[in-house]
Amino acid sequence: MVRGDYRLSDVVLDDTIGRSTPDVEHERAVAIFDLIEENSFEPAGHGGGPYRLGLSLVDSKLVFDIRTEDGGLVATHILSLTPFRRIVKDYFTICESYYDAIRSATPSRIEAIDMGRRGIHNEGSQTLMDRLNGKIGLDFDTARRLFTLVCVLYWRG
Repeated sequence: MVRGDYRLSDVVLDDTIGRSTPDVEHERAVAIFDLIEENSFEPAGHGGGPYRLGLSLVDSKLVFDIRTEDGGLVATHILSLTPFRRIVKDYFTICESYYDAIRSATPSRIEAIDMGRRGIHNEGSQTLMDRLNGKIGLDFDTARRLFTLVCVLYWRG
């Protein structure tokens, strides 16, 4: 293990939940690809990775299973989804509007919806950073990509 290598090398979503719509699956694939390409992920009190992250929903809670590349357990963090419910619901609603708009709306309408979508996504990302504060250090771009995956799990669950 290289000390100080605070990044994710792999992310796995709970496959027992099943698949979703093509739009949601595309969001998942892009978020995982982007997350692996560039991220900052520092579990508190651990000397360095890289890390493998398993994300799942268990009893309506979000589970972060963090392991070293060789499979050694680093930490498991379980977060209540309650602080995310309104944000995720709003995000789903605006994403549906966005997907509908890109098929038929004017460019200015699409841009307006996308700005709202990004604003809600940023709010969810900040909430995730706040909930992980003291447990996992993240930069904002990493939090944004992880929030996308939280939404995918929520959509599928």
